[in-house]
Amino acid sequence: MINEFMKAAIEEAKKGLSEGGIPIGAVIVYSGKIIGRGHNRRVQKGSVILHAEMDALENAKRRPASVYKECVLYTTLSPCPMCSGAIILYGIKRVVIGENKTFMGEEEYLKSKGVDVEVLQDETCITMMRKFISENPKLWSEDIGV
Repeated sequence: MINEFMKAAIEEAKKGLSEGGIPIGAVIVYSGKIIGRGHNRRVQKGSVILHAEMDALENAKRRPASVYKECVLYTTLSPCPMCSGAIILYGIKRVVIGENKTFMGEEEYLKSKGVDVEVLQDETCITMMRKFISENPKLWSEDIGV
């Protein structure tokens, strides 16, 4: 069973899809509270960097490094190299991933930098991405830099 934070990330992913974007969502949790939430908004904003994790970090606003070191990032999909770099840069020590069957990001890199990575293989996340990828292969390839 998934917790309230992954549910919030899934809701962000669904929000992105309803806006015509890619269904990936993320939330950043500090001391048991969501301080940043976001979803992939590359399409909606014409952005090259607004993946869900980057959007959640942006929405968390400026925080001392000590705060990020105590955060957990929940994301519906395995983080790409860009998002993994941001996780490392800000010192986030734990990442909970909805699924990595449709896309395997830089989980090994995160682990090599001391990040605790947990993958849930949540069926909602898997189904949502499989459907999106099958219906939007060109957009998906653009999002992951293929």
